Amino acid sequence: MDYARSEGMMKTARALLASLVILSAGALISSCQSDPDIDITKLGLNNDPPDVLYNQALANMKAGNMAEAARKFDAIDRENPFSEWARKALVMSTFVKYRQGKIDDALASGNRYMAQYPKSEDAAYVQYLIGLSYSKQISDVTQDQRASSKTIEAMQAVIDNYPDSEYVDDAQAKIRYARDQLAGKEMQVGRYYLERKEYLAAVSRFRIVVEKYPNTNQIEEALARLVEAYYAMGIVEEAQTAAAVLGHNYPDSQWYADSFKLLQSGGAEPRENKGSWISAAGRKLLLGS
Repeated sequence: MDYARSEGMMKTARALLASLVILSAGALISSCQSDPDIDITKLGLNNDPPDVLYNQALANMKAGNMAEAARKFDAIDRENPFSEWARKALVMSTFVKYRQGKIDDALASGNRYMAQYPKSEDAAYVQYLIGLSYSKQISDVTQDQRASSKTIEAMQAVIDNYPDSEYVDDAQAKIRYARDQLAGKEMQVGRYYLERKEYLAAVSRFRIVVEKYPNTNQIEEALARLVEAYYAMGIVEEAQTAAAVLGHNYPDSQWYADSFKLLQSGGAEPRENKGSWISAAGRKLLLGS
């Protein structure tokens, strides 16, 4: 075979190969376009083994590409259900979604993990992520505080179920913050009633703070507001008791100074009635409970 003939055959073969590639690609695209269930951006993703996908997802996390990392973790979970790789991917998927600010998605994957693997080595961490996700949703005290209640519930589960985990200290801190928010909400509503001279409604809110949330930043004001509300209703003995409890526990407080001045303006002074509910609550404060 001479050179010219050989060269001609090579050109023909290359042309034929190119035509086949074009026809195959066209058929693939046409098939994808006609089938709404196929996403061409994901073709080939699930062909990789789970360990390869997992390492690729970690590399994407390191590079800051959280969306791609989440996609790969979800692919592992979807294509290898109930495998060890799926379990690990579900942990990381929960974390990535939390970092992305996709709180509802993080809670969904986290709660699914806890339902499937409550005794696993990563369960404490995932439960902690659930608590963090609720904590992220806590809003100003003027808004609904269901997220605060959910935070307390989730973080208490960390403390109760995984007492030796490294997340306990921060779980306790998050609970304290959430309790302060709940107390703050009660104070906000109580002040609303107090300003409108709806004293009984105001007292009920301040009482919740004193009895249910004594170890919060709201306790001093709550006692002082009780002095104010009871005094306005003419129930001076309860006002005196609230002031006495405030003075026993926070003698240098400005709230105590204001309460003392209010009583003094009417010729009264702090005096504790041991039979009052306020006195009982005060004893718990002294015990630090």
